[in-house]
Formats: sequence, structure tokens, C-alpha cells
Amino acid sequence: MKRKRPDDAASDDDAARDAVRPPRRERTARWTIIILTVLALVLMAVIIRPFASALFVAAVLAGALHPWYRRFVLRLRGRRQLAATLVTVAVTLVVVIPVAWLTLVLAREAAAGVAYVRDTLRSEGTAGLVADLPMPLRSLARKVLEQLPQDQGQLQDLTGAQGGKAALAVGGMLTATWGVVVQMAMMLIAFFFLLMDGEDLVEWLSEVAPLPKGQTRELLSDFRKVSVTVMVSSAATAAFQALAALVGYVLAHLPHAFFFAVVTFVVGLVPAVGAGAVALAAAAFLFLGGHPRAALFLALWAIFAVGLADNFIKPYLMKGAVKLHGAVVFFALIGGVSVFGPIGILAGPLIVSFFLAVVRMWDRAIDEGPEAPLPGDRKVSGS
Repeated sequence: MKRKRPDDAASDDDAARDAVRPPRRERTARWTIIILTVLALVLMAVIIRPFASALFVAAVLAGALHPWYRRFVLRLRGRRQLAATLVTVAVTLVVVIPVAWLTLVLAREAAAGVAYVRDTLRSEGTAGLVADLPMPLRSLARKVLEQLPQDQGQLQDLTGAQGGKAALAVGGMLTATWGVVVQMAMMLIAFFFLLMDGEDLVEWLSEVAPLPKGQTRELLSDFRKVSVTVMVSSAATAAFQALAALVGYVLAHLPHAFFFAVVTFVVGLVPAVGAGAVALAAAAFLFLGGHPRAALFLALWAIFAVGLADNFIKPYLMKGAVKLHGAVVFFALIGGVSVFGPIGILAGPLIVSFFLAVVRMWDRAIDEGPEAPLPGDRKVSGS
């Protein structure tokens, strides 16, 4: 038998390694695809970033209201565009118009207040401004004025400088207000198209996502369940707070108690403000009107009966539906609002739900054994 020379053995090893190692051209193509993918993701993030919040809210609302949309489609004999239009109009009337109206009213009142203070200071000075204050605040305002510079020129300079800062702040508020209106318009447009083409989008994601079959739909189903739970619990909590506030308004003999209760409900849907802020503002209104005892009662009622309800009712309603501990739900809500602002009331629980879904995927893959596809693996069918 002929023995191989060392040179022949080395050449055989090199050939075997070359057969296992991908060709240089294939490696270059792979890295090119990776770089193009990263570039595409960055460019998509740049494009989506100005309307990220609007798109997120639209996706959440579309997923939550999709069953209602399907019922409209069946009743309208398959006319999807008409069904999507009706659901979009309903969302506009119930959600968008009240929030936009409240935002515009607050911005208008703030601008009017700053204009009033500026005009009064220019025409009558600080004495005219103090004279227009309610009686309980006049003595306090006079004590504050005693601590300010007595020279009228210095006082005018001081008030002029602060008035300029206030005008800039109001200008920024008005700009932000119109920004909110534009975001709402973009949200409605995205919501309409997601209702119509949402099923096709989910099917496409299921095909292209590098996950085992069915897990993409499982993730989206978890997201929809959490979104519905958050919205229902938020509406129920705001309704409870508005009812509790109405009781306090009636007991404190607040004028237009029902109107303030409606405002409390609308503001209660905004986590960054909260329903307790409206009740505290009503208490301040009573105090300025010369009713200190009723104002004190309403302020305490706003803190304990209205404000704290949000910290207990909402986590309690959510923990049963999303199968999470109440403390986890509470910190998910607080953390989401702290990081993302008002949109965090949805983003916080969704992030926690996403984390738990990924943990379940790994747990299922480990339990099924080493031959089971891991999250991110795809089964390749044989030829």
C-alpha cells in the first residue's frame, strides 16, 4: 500500500479547510447584506422618529379595535374601506376631538392669562394687578411686593424681563399644541390604513420574521391583549376618579360640578396630568372665591379619594387580565411614563409583556430538547 507523503497530507488538510470555510466572495456578500440591513434600519428610524408616537398609538388602537372592525365588515357585506372609515370616525369623536379640544382650550387660556398680566403691568403697573386679585391673595401679594425693588424703574425692568420669558414660554406651548394636533392627524391616517391592511401586515411579518411558525402571531396576540387591558383599565380608572370627584364637588358646593367631573374624566386619561390635578384646581378656585373650608375639604378629597385611586385601581384591574403581579404592573406603568411620557402608559406594560414572551419562547425551546428550533431559527425544508 502506497503511503502518503507529508506534503500530500498537508494539501489534503488545506483542501478540507477550504471546503468548510466559505469563499471570500460569499463572506463579502454576507457582510454587505449586514451593513445594508443596518443602514436600512437606521434610515427607517430617522424617517419614523418624528411620528413614532403617532404610529405606536395607531398600531395599538388598530389591534385593540380590530374585532369591532371585523364586525362592521361582516355587517357591511365586505366593504372594508367603509368599515374602516366608520371606526376611524368613532375614534375621532370619542378620543381625538375631546383631547384636542382640551389641549387647545388650555393653550388659549394660558396665552390669554399671559397677555392680561403683560397688558395690566404696562397700563396700571403692579398696583392694578394686585387690585384685580381675589381678596384672600391681596395681602399676600402686597407682602411679596414689599420684598421687591422699590424703585419703579427697576421694578418695570424686572417685570418686563419676566414678561418676556413668559411670552417665550407661551410661544413654546402654542408650538407644542399644534404639534400635538399634527400627531393626532398622523395617528388617524395610520390607524385607518392599519385597520384595512393590518391582517396582510401580520401575515407578512409571520413569513419574514426569523421565528418558528406561530410565534410571531403569539407575540402580536400578547401585545393586543395587553393593549386592550391597558386601555380598558385606564378608562375604568378615569371613570371611577371622575365619579369620586363628582361626589367631592357636590359636597363642596362647587359650581358646575358636572362640567368639572367631565373634565376630570378626560384629564384622567392623561397619565402625566391625572384626574387629581383637576380636583386640586377646583379647590384653588373655591379658595380664591372666598371659601377656604370647602377648598381644604376638596383638596384633601382630591389627594386621597381621587389621586391615589389611580395607583391602586389600575394595577388591580390589569394584573388579572395580563397575569402579572400587581407590583410588576405598577412599576411598569410608572417606569413607562417616566421614560416615554404619557405614551409610556402603553409602552411600559407592552415592554414587560414582550420580555416575558421572549422568556417563554426560550423556556419552550429548552423543554422541547436540543433538536427544537431556538427563537430566531427557521426550519429549512429538505429538497
